[in-house]
Amino acid sequence: MAGWMWLRCFFGPHLQRIHRSPDQSRPEGRAGRRGWTYQPKSLEKHTDSILGWASALWSLSYYSSPLLLCYLYRKGYICSSKLVPVSQYVGTVLVCLLGVACLRGWGRWKNSEYQQFISILEETRKTNTPSKKKKLGCYDFDFSHWPADFSWKEVSNLKLPSKAGVSLLKPEARLRGAADSVLNSVRTLPCHIISFLIAHSFGRRMLYPGSVYLLQKAMRPMLQQGQARLVEECEGQRNKLVACDGNEIDTMFVDRRRVGGMQGQTLVRTCTRLCRNYNPVSKKLGNCGYSVLGWNHPGFAGSTGVPFPQNEANAMDVVIQFAVHRLGFNLRDIMVYAWSIGGFTASWAVMSYPEIQAVVLDASFDDLLPLALKVMPDSWRPLVTHTVRQYMNLNNADQLCKYQGPVLLIRRTKDEIITTTGPEDIMSNRGNDLLLKLLQFRYPKVMTDDGVRAVRAWLGASNPLEEASVYSSYEVDDDWCTSVLQSYQSERGQFFPWSVGEDMTLDGRRQLALFLAGKYMRNFETTHCTPLPYSEFATPWSL
Repeated sequence: MAGWMWLRCFFGPHLQRIHRSPDQSRPEGRAGRRGWTYQPKSLEKHTDSILGWASALWSLSYYSSPLLLCYLYRKGYICSSKLVPVSQYVGTVLVCLLGVACLRGWGRWKNSEYQQFISILEETRKTNTPSKKKKLGCYDFDFSHWPADFSWKEVSNLKLPSKAGVSLLKPEARLRGAADSVLNSVRTLPCHIISFLIAHSFGRRMLYPGSVYLLQKAMRPMLQQGQARLVEECEGQRNKLVACDGNEIDTMFVDRRRVGGMQGQTLVRTCTRLCRNYNPVSKKLGNCGYSVLGWNHPGFAGSTGVPFPQNEANAMDVVIQFAVHRLGFNLRDIMVYAWSIGGFTASWAVMSYPEIQAVVLDASFDDLLPLALKVMPDSWRPLVTHTVRQYMNLNNADQLCKYQGPVLLIRRTKDEIITTTGPEDIMSNRGNDLLLKLLQFRYPKVMTDDGVRAVRAWLGASNPLEEASVYSSYEVDDDWCTSVLQSYQSERGQFFPWSVGEDMTLDGRRQLALFLAGKYMRNFETTHCTPLPYSEFATPWSL
């Protein structure tokens, strides 16, 4: 029995924090819910530090391996006479690390808190009941060892359109003849190979730096602190979901249905990026009274996989299925909030599930390609275009135009990430293009050349005073605009695109264009990475 427990401790996960004792009932008051950091004994602490440094060195060697191999090859070290002693050294190091791991297991075995934790984990793996899951939720540990709580396969009536997963909105293919197509494929084969290498090496890591292991390791203490705050102060529930592609998705649910009134009945789905996981946004929206379901993108924090568009959509799909089939929310009670590159999964969600109540896109863009071209040499333009369209086609505007529900865009006026020139040029913010494309699709008769010019003048305003000046210069009558739109909706229905403005004067179309722009977009005077205060969060406008 003792040997079996030592084996469990040897292969067990790294325990980071105990949110509360699993034996105590839920305490009253916020102070009673405070947890504590797990304190390993001296042997476990030092051996764990050694293994942690070994893991970091291995990760650093992995990312620098192309340069390292080139250096070794030029120095003549890649030959049989040199590799044999090197392999012997590597073998010796591995044996030493195995011994260190055995000592760490012994140190864990001698710790009563770790023994209690590993016993609860093993029991939950055997039978994942709500009571055992509640006990396991008292601990924060390596999420790879967390038992799965929901799988896409549990929804038996769903069928995948392809082996890769859920369907994506693909760019239109150009028609070619059969012979021309074969010849073109052979001619462009080197470009395809280079694009693949770029996308799967530095391209993905530039787009999703939060998926880089070393950066995650540096940010881990801050993320764990935020996660602990969610669990201990907001009674957050952590869950592991298995997507249709096999990736495991790390989620956090804050339930406000019993205490949040009408707002608590609305579930806000958050989609963010970088190393900022679900923590800050989920906590702020939870404090506003909303129920919140946050999740980490594939390759971020506890989620597995790599964040390519197909994997992103698969992850978003299983999170929605979990909200509907396990948490019990209706699609019409779900609102999606997305920040930055999370706009892709948010726009995919509302395109694929049009019953969703509304979507809020914060600091998002219309298309990735202009932003990718900004940071690459001009001579690379054809290669960058092919790589983005083939492997990283984040076509937010195209997906958003498929949605019929309320939309709110939040533009950061000092944004330095999604501008094509610089933060001082507010007209280069790609959020402007997202707004224009959405309005041009929904109200094509209003967004004529004159309407677009009026909206661009409003978008060029860098502060509220300039916005008000543009608004008043066109003498926009909000009451008249609202009555015109309500009259059209009652007579012809609410499905876009609308033909409102078809028989309207030039001044009337300009007024409507500015009125709609002000309803669909709000400005927030800050930079790209500043967390959105809960006072700036608002539900989208609707008639």
